[in-house]
Amino acid sequence: MKNRRLACPLAVVSALLLSGCGLLPGGGDTTRTVNLWLMRDSVSEDFLQRFTESFEAEHDGVELEVTIHDWTGIGKKVTDAINGPGGPDVIEVGNTQVAQYADTDKLYDLTLESVRDLGSAEWLPGLAEPGSIGGAQYGIPWYAANRIVIYNKDLFADAGVKPPATRAQWLDDTEKLNRNGTQGIYLAGQDWYTLSGFIWDEGGELAVDKGGLWAGALDSPAALRGMAFYKDLQALGKGPKDADEQNPPQAEVFARGDVAQIIATPSAIPVITKANPALKDKLGFFPIPGKKAGQPCAVFTGGSDLIIPENAPERAVAMEVVKALAGEKWQSELARAMNYVPNKTSLASVVAGQEATATMAVGAARGRATPNSPQWADVEADNPIKPYMTAVLTGEDPKRAAQKASQRITDTLAE
Repeated sequence: MKNRRLACPLAVVSALLLSGCGLLPGGGDTTRTVNLWLMRDSVSEDFLQRFTESFEAEHDGVELEVTIHDWTGIGKKVTDAINGPGGPDVIEVGNTQVAQYADTDKLYDLTLESVRDLGSAEWLPGLAEPGSIGGAQYGIPWYAANRIVIYNKDLFADAGVKPPATRAQWLDDTEKLNRNGTQGIYLAGQDWYTLSGFIWDEGGELAVDKGGLWAGALDSPAALRGMAFYKDLQALGKGPKDADEQNPPQAEVFARGDVAQIIATPSAIPVITKANPALKDKLGFFPIPGKKAGQPCAVFTGGSDLIIPENAPERAVAMEVVKALAGEKWQSELARAMNYVPNKTSLASVVAGQEATATMAVGAARGRATPNSPQWADVEADNPIKPYMTAVLTGEDPKRAAQKASQRITDTLAE
């Protein structure tokens, strides 16, 4: 590997690089540096090392300078960079953040490359849709994660139930599990990401775009049906009605051994097994069931997209970086190394040997993202969906509570 400057002293910043064959002539003395911003823990040090060595063996005259950032406070850093005189060439951003950056008109339009070079027709919808603004693709899907059901095999066996195929069966089975001191499910009252999936599964939305004006939609009949299902499911455990899944951390609650199931990403698994090593071989996984057998529930897809600022000093090389990171070889490597879902449905088989990740990939095929408004981050900052859920769970009229929350969403998105 070539010697290089590192923009962060951490060992994980080994350097990451991509570029296109033939892009740069070999044998010259000029080195072109591509600056890449990645988020902490998105990749392992080993992945960066292998990726860099492989790339640089194939592409002469290009080096990558990597900066690792924390998610906290990243929004202002990215906004300042894309509005500056010439910042990073490639930036990893949360998939739901693309709209707010695209709203600055400072991102490079990647639509042509998406169709011509990157196989956009196969992208996971939960990554691709938030990267598309006004018909143009600004965010290139990189990796995904979503919620699954993590269950205690022993408690399921004791109750004589198996992973359900439909939401109706799931309710029946969870009621059977909710006995003899066992919680059928631990579901916090304000787990709004899980609620979103039920709303989408019913055909509803959190908010809708009405000719360029966004409006909250929690009071639609479909959205209300999603909330009604959530209420029925949440009642089959002792989850707090006025707190989210982090208060207390649901993985730690599950680790006590008297909870049959939780809805979480696989990142909960090491937390569970650390707190209770006896559960290591007792964990099972299934996709969140949908209304119909053979079709899992819609789920919120988290993850990252890659963007290229208009002011990128090495924009042509940056495009080659994105193509490689989003391409089959390194998508497969990244998914295996980090237990992520690859960016294409056709690549789901690469995680077939990783049970929890493979389960996650099944749900990801029906993944969604939050409303594609530049102001959605402001909604989440003072989230009206959480108190709405608590209101319904504690007996308030669902329609009235939904109308109130929807109006708050509408007002925020109009700012």
